[in-house]
Amino acid sequence: MPETWDREVDVLIAGSGAAALTAAITAADAGLEALIVESTERWGGTTMRSGGGLWMPNNPLMQRLGIPDSREEALTYLQAAIGDPDAASSVARREAYIDSIPSVFLMLEKLGVRWVAAKKYPDYYPDRPGGKIGRSIEVKPFNARRLGDWQKTSRMGDAIPVPLRNGDVYLLSRAWSTVSGFVMGARFVLRTLGGLVTGRKLYGMGGALMLSLGDIVKRQGTEILLSSPLTDLVQDADGRVVGAVVSTPGGELRIRARRGVILGAGGFAHHTEWREKHHGIPGYSSAAEGDFGTAIDAGVRAGGALEYMDDAWWGASVPIPGKQALFVLNERSDPFSIVVDQSGARYLNESESYIDFGHDLLERDKTVPANHSWLVVDRRHRQRYMFSGLLMGGKAMYEEGIAVKADTLDELGRRMGVDAATFAATIERFNGFARAGVDEDFGRGRTAYDRYYGDPRVKPNPNLGAIEKGPFTAVQLVPGDLGTKGGLLTDEHARVLTDGGAVIPGLYAIGNTSASVMGRTYPGPGSTIGPAVVFGHLAALDAVGQGATQHDAEASRALG
Repeated sequence: MPETWDREVDVLIAGSGAAALTAAITAADAGLEALIVESTERWGGTTMRSGGGLWMPNNPLMQRLGIPDSREEALTYLQAAIGDPDAASSVARREAYIDSIPSVFLMLEKLGVRWVAAKKYPDYYPDRPGGKIGRSIEVKPFNARRLGDWQKTSRMGDAIPVPLRNGDVYLLSRAWSTVSGFVMGARFVLRTLGGLVTGRKLYGMGGALMLSLGDIVKRQGTEILLSSPLTDLVQDADGRVVGAVVSTPGGELRIRARRGVILGAGGFAHHTEWREKHHGIPGYSSAAEGDFGTAIDAGVRAGGALEYMDDAWWGASVPIPGKQALFVLNERSDPFSIVVDQSGARYLNESESYIDFGHDLLERDKTVPANHSWLVVDRRHRQRYMFSGLLMGGKAMYEEGIAVKADTLDELGRRMGVDAATFAATIERFNGFARAGVDEDFGRGRTAYDRYYGDPRVKPNPNLGAIEKGPFTAVQLVPGDLGTKGGLLTDEHARVLTDGGAVIPGLYAIGNTSASVMGRTYPGPGSTIGPAVVFGHLAALDAVGQGATQHDAEASRALG
């Protein structure tokens, strides 16, 4: 008996973050009718609350600015950063990612995205073969007023409502301690005031990216159905995905997708049962609500294989009372700070990339209690550098024991509950490293990435400062994340694969719904959003039926 449908479109896309909107934009740009279904009442996904950077090696903007890079260096670096290829991070997927960057960059630029380079932001392992500085790009601050009534249904409230850029953050964190930070702070204030004076509502970072993409989607005439999760996939007798079941406020809809269904609805960051099963923790995620793995589950029921379900885009976070945990970056990397476990011992490089920090914390916790750990800072850190967690958490942080403060380190250790002798020995050894400028245990301050969130005024190592000036503050750190890393296994066209490696026709997965091409690491700033956008583009191109060849040829001609 033939299927009956309530609606038909060319491409059905689940989710509304950067991956999903890029897929919708690509499909519409090729002349297809796309429909976006979003499970929550607002569009924009976790990307809206993110930094908004895209790690895109050898992109056209780098070439225009004269920043040297090449395909070969990018692939060499991926091998050095990720390690040997596997099913999710295959050679074909790595090559497809690098090779398709010009195509999606130029398409979005043509449609109105205004790119800017984070020229001083290093790769996270810049000392490894192929490592570079300046591969990350972002979108210039965007005037939200251009979206009109779409503002009300967006996640603008999750975004930073000021024209902040990724390239500003590392300097703003020390705006009152260095000349360069003060100058950047002044520029940021002028940029903000300029927007207010001219009647613009400027958003930067993740807000700039998502509002810019949303503006294109709106202009293309693509509809977004809100509060409408995809609950099941429909397959024909041959196993091809031909449509989906969507639960809308008006009732269940069976939607036929003539060219395919693209799953870009995030991971399972807030699915507590899955988090406990796969990660051993309930999760302290910064991901948007609605990240429950429903699209992953639908893909599995259609025959899709899973990879990396035990991993996430980890990072140290501060548990904020009554709110989501807050990601920590500069606070743990700035000098006059140290991280210890619950015994009072140091166990990692505080300035390392956030995913490495998360992995190291969880590994330490297997033998010594480290969830939570403690970030200990002295008076100079509190006076000189921004500490967002303490600003947002306020008095409740101290009332609940998440933060403690004392005039002496001995008293601080007692309030933390760590072993007094271990803590004292740890501080003494660390202070010796700070004075010498060399961290003999974990190499803090050795790489350009470490130093990016350091203080150049502090000598001889911008990331090391002795913990000796009271009063002292300690703040709990937990293994937070930007989202989960595991999901449906896909090929270089973002097509979902079975356990046996066969393609499920008509089904695609992108963003955190898919297992990451970046393996178990995080090569550079924007290594979540970069692949999300690129594979969103590739999924739509494959669904269009023309593949990436034509677009890549056009991009190559445009680059000369």
